[in-house]
Order: sequence, then C-alpha cells, then structure tokens
Amino acid sequence: MTSFPAPDPALLALQNEWREKHAALWQSMLQKKEGESTPLVQPEPGDKRFSHPAWASSPIYDYLHQAYLLNSQYLKKMADTAPAQDDLAKSRMQFATRQIIDALAPSNFAATNPEFIQKALETKGESIKLGLQNLIADLEKGRISMTDESVFEVGRNLAITAGAVVFENELFQLVQYSPLTDTVAKRPLLIVPPCINKYYILDLQPENSFVRYAVAQGHTVFLMSWRNPKEAQGHLKWDDYLEHGPLTAIKVVQEISKCAKINALGFCVGGTILSSALAVLRARGDDPVASLTLLTTLLDFTDTGEIGCFVDEQAVAQREATIGKGGLLTGRELSSTFSALRANDLIWQYVVGNYLKGNKPAAFDLLYWNSDSTNLPGPFAAWYLRNLYLENSLREPGKLVMCGTRVDLGKVDMPTYMLATREDHIVPWQSSYFGRKLLGGKTTFVLGASGHIAGVINPAVKNKRSHWMGDSDSTKPDEWFAAATENKGSWWQGWTDWLKQFADGEMPARGRLGSKKYPPGEPAPGRYVKEKA
Repeated sequence: MTSFPAPDPALLALQNEWREKHAALWQSMLQKKEGESTPLVQPEPGDKRFSHPAWASSPIYDYLHQAYLLNSQYLKKMADTAPAQDDLAKSRMQFATRQIIDALAPSNFAATNPEFIQKALETKGESIKLGLQNLIADLEKGRISMTDESVFEVGRNLAITAGAVVFENELFQLVQYSPLTDTVAKRPLLIVPPCINKYYILDLQPENSFVRYAVAQGHTVFLMSWRNPKEAQGHLKWDDYLEHGPLTAIKVVQEISKCAKINALGFCVGGTILSSALAVLRARGDDPVASLTLLTTLLDFTDTGEIGCFVDEQAVAQREATIGKGGLLTGRELSSTFSALRANDLIWQYVVGNYLKGNKPAAFDLLYWNSDSTNLPGPFAAWYLRNLYLENSLREPGKLVMCGTRVDLGKVDMPTYMLATREDHIVPWQSSYFGRKLLGGKTTFVLGASGHIAGVINPAVKNKRSHWMGDSDSTKPDEWFAAATENKGSWWQGWTDWLKQFADGEMPARGRLGSKKYPPGEPAPGRYVKEKA
C-alpha cells in the first residue's frame, strides 16, 4: 500500500483560512444592499489599482477585485511558507509568485476592468482608439512609455547647470561646473555617478538638482559623465573602468584645482567603483581623497535584495560565455530587469493607463531619466556579477586583484558619509550598512526615507520626508536603527554641514573653468550623456 507524506500543518491552516474567507466574502456579496460598500479584503498600503468608485459600485467588480486580493494574499503566504532548497530558491519562489499575482490583476484586462468600460462609453470608443495608438507607438519604440518624452530634452530643460567639459577619454567626460558663490571651498568635490544610468539624475531641473545644490553651497564640483557604450567599447573591463575612470578623474581634478587632496562622492554603482579605485590607490601608496560620500552603495553583497534572484552560477556563467569576452549588456535588458522589481509601479500601471484607458502619460523628469537607459560592456558586467554579486569578494581583504594590485577596503580610511534609503529595492539599506565595517575610517551613517532614487533626490528647498541619524557603531543595522533619531526633512543640509569639515578653508571662486592643460571644451552637459542606447 502506497503511503503519502503527511500534509504540512501550516499549509493546511492556510488553505482552511482561505476557504473560510472566500465563504465570508461570498456571503457578504449576497447580503450586500444597493449602494453599500463594506469591503472585507483591503489592498496593501499604497495599492491604488482599485481605488476608483467603479470597482465598488458594481457587485460583480466589487466581488472580483476582493476575490483577487484574497487570492493574492493566500499565494504570497504560500510562497513564504512553502519549503525551499535554500534562500535563493525561496527568494525566487516569492519573486515569481509576485510577478504572476501582479500580471493577473483584473485591472490589467479590458473585460474585467470597469474603468476601461466606463471610459470607453463616456468617450464613445475614442479611448479604445487612443489606447491602440499608444500600444502601436510603444511597440515601435520597443518599450512602455512612462512619461511624455516630448516635454524633456537633456541640455534644454534637464542637466542645465552651467559648466563645461574639461577632459574626456573613451570612457567618460569630466564636467566642471561654474561657481554660484563668491568664495568656494579650497578642496573640490568629484562626483562619480552610476555607469548603469545617466548622470543627470543628479542634475534634473534647477529645483531638484543635487549638482546645483552642491555648487550653491560653495563647492567646486567636477562630475564624471560616463559614456553610453557601443560595440566599439564592448571590450572594456572592470579594471578599465577604474583606471580610466575615477583614477584618471582624480588626477585631472588635482591638477586643475592644484589640490593634493580632494573630496569625492559616489552614487550606487558609482560608489562601488569609486571605493574600489580608492582601495587601488591605497595599495599603491597614494591617498588623494580627504573625505568620501557614498549614496545607496553596496560594498558587502551578502543580501542584494530581489536583484539576487537573477544571479546564480548558471546565469553568470552564461553571461561570461556570451558577452564576457566582448559585447554589450543592453540598456533595454537592464531596464526590463529593474522594472520587474516594481512591476505594478513601472509596468502594469502604464499598461492600464496607456493602452486600456488611452491616456497620455504625464510629464515627469525622473521617469524620463528612468527610460533613458544605458548599455554596459560585457566583460565589465560579467566581472561585476561574478566577483561582487555572486562571490561577494570585495568584502574579503586581499582577495581581489584590481589594476594589478590586491585591494583591501580596510585601507580606505578617510572619513565617510554613508546614505542608505529605507525602501530601497536595489540596495537594501541593511546591506549598505554592512559596508561600514569594511572601511577603515570613521563612518557617519544616515538613513533616508523613500526609495533608491526619491530618497536621494530629496531637495533641501522642499524639505520633504525624513532621515534618521545615530551615533551607534553597532554591527547590526536594526540595533543602529533602534537607537537612531528621526529628523524631519531632507538629508542634504546635514551632508553639507558634514562636508564643511573637509573644505580646508575657503578661497575666491575662479571665473575660468579648467586650466591651461585642461581647457574648457563643449558646454555642459556634454555629448556623452546625450548618446542613446
């Protein structure tokens, strides 16, 4: 006689709970009086897919969306409870479950979305025609439109802080910005943005430009504008990005400013690249940076969040075999991956708005930037995925050889300001916090509200959201947070106060950009940032 394993008690309890809630939902629908709205199942905070009155005004759609929410909750709990081979398998199960749940929402389909039907009737079918036109246009474009792209242009109303390109090579253009104050800090500030996206997220429009803010605070700001790689750059490696990136930029900034030491800031992957470059310099016996700022940066890749679902030995080996010796990891693929991490926000709301309702997306500078994707050289991407994401080797002193030297982040011992953001889905803030113990100097850790981008681009003039600060040096991020103090408003002003310690005094601002050796060339933002993937 065949014996079967005993059912898991936790799964049985979930199934019983699911049946009971569905029975209660059905009974409530049968007993519901006309015009009454007493939902039994509530969406998660921030979920606005079913907020339109049309979902509650009809018993059919009211039941449909609540049944969907109930099923969604059940499936998520199932994925959380079901046994898995390891943490990666568990994360993949949870990620795949959420993708299916998000894709099958009744709001995503014409036949089950009352807003689609209502608008089609109100417009006498015009919304359907416009939706089809939007769909065809996006199919030709090869991506979903998230904003009215006709409103924005880099160099016209985005990335318009005044300055000039003072140096360029195959990898980047170095932009120096014109002063906005009569006096400036003696030490200049070099900004290393991520090479996965374009730099102008830090210089959108004057009211939300971090670059303009830094210049207005009396800093001589230099910024690396990474090239958007084409096939001709498909051979470039991680070492090329260090040697011909920050290592070169630091030398140029030193020569132009005539300062032996400068201040440096890295954002996201730019922070990882900058920290690696500084470790190379310390191995060479050089110490050119007085202070380091790292914004939403990973140095310890123990927990990389849901991006880790895409990275395992098989996936990395496939990348190494296909593009590891040359080629490109395309911007379109990178953009699709990041959008999948927040599918409801970055995919399905535009499917519904653009194609079902026939709406034109609103103009939003941040989403224009988000759609302006960049490529990565294959060898660079393959090395990055294996050595950092997969093997997490940067945290181990002396394990990695970069630019011919063994690197140790513990030798990077200048004072460091580290910002993470609480809802970051790309760089989990706890993982960013773990980077503190890898660096050799004193670290000031700050936790901002919101996510990977909105938490960073939080202008001081608007003073929205909150940030947390604390003196605890605990190795555990949750212990640090428990002792931290919430401060209302932007973190920008606090960072400015911190950076003043390393200004090395003040001097009159120079009207002329660059130097005799590095004369100013084309005006900011330069041509590299305008190149499309």
